[in-house]
Amino acid sequence: MLHDTVLAQFPKMLQNLSLFLDKAAAYADSKKVDTGVLLGSRLAPDQFPLLRQIQIACDTAKNGAAYLTGKAAPSHDDQETTLADAKARIAKVIEHLGTFTVKDFTGAETRRVSQPRWAGKSLSGSEYAEQHMIPNFYFHVTTAYAILRHNGVDLGKKDYLGAMPFADPTGT
Repeated sequence: MLHDTVLAQFPKMLQNLSLFLDKAAAYADSKKVDTGVLLGSRLAPDQFPLLRQIQIACDTAKNGAAYLTGKAAPSHDDQETTLADAKARIAKVIEHLGTFTVKDFTGAETRRVSQPRWAGKSLSGSEYAEQHMIPNFYFHVTTAYAILRHNGVDLGKKDYLGAMPFADPTGT
C-alpha cells in the first residue's frame, strides 16, 4: 500500500503540479504578468506563497519515501526563483522517486519514523503515512492549485486529477 502511494500517486500528482505551472506560464504570458507575482502569491497573509507550497510538496514526497525506506533523500537548497526552477525541482523529485522499488518498502509499515521537530516522538510508518505524509502532500499540492486558480489560471478538476487509467466496460 505505501509503495503504491509513493511510487505511483506521488509522481502522478507532482507531474500534475508541473502541468499547473505550464498553465501558469501561459496565463502570465497572455496577461503580461511577471511569473514572480504568481510564485509569490498566497491565499492568506500568514500562508506560504506558491513557490514554498511547491517546495514543501516536493520535500514531503522525497522525504516521505526516505523515512519509509531508510534510503537517503536528495537535498534541495530552496533557491528556486522561477517557474522553470520549480518545474526542475519537481522533475528531480519525480526522477528520485523512480529509483525506488516495491522491495524498498519492505517493513515500511512498522518502521519507526521521527523528525527533529517532533521532539523525540515517533510514528509507525503506517501512522506516519496516513496521519502526516499523505495529508501534508495533498495539502500543499491542493494549496498550490488554489493559489493559481485564485489568480485566474484556468485550472479545473481534470487538471488536478490528471490522467485516469480508464478501461472500457469490459475491463480492457
